[in-house]
Amino acid sequence: AIYLEGGGRFLIARAGGWIVAAVAYRPYDGRFPQLNYQGRKTVEVVRLYVLPAARRLGLAGRLYRSLEALARADGVEMMYLHTHPFLPGAIDFWQRQGFDVVDVEADPIWQTTHMHRLL
Repeated sequence: AIYLEGGGRFLIARAGGWIVAAVAYRPYDGRFPQLNYQGRKTVEVVRLYVLPAARRLGLAGRLYRSLEALARADGVEMMYLHTHPFLPGAIDFWQRQGFDVVDVEADPIWQTTHMHRLL
């Protein structure tokens, strides 16, 4: 329910009655001071997950594009997310969806990579 509060969206994909993928967005809360989205309706993309057996089929991209269409309909101007280099393929995936890297934190373990996409 937390993803739906304040105008968030949560999408799932099912196969044979099982949930095989999910993605959500929620209003961006401004918790990273180096990012300034003041004056723009901004949401944070969260919880993209595809079951291992359903990966490499294009499902994540289709699910994200559906989420982006909802964001456009909701008047969202900026899609924001963060990820980490140790998640295989994550940064490349988001770049293929049109996201740009805007900041990489210096922490040697997490190297939190902040990305956004203007709609």
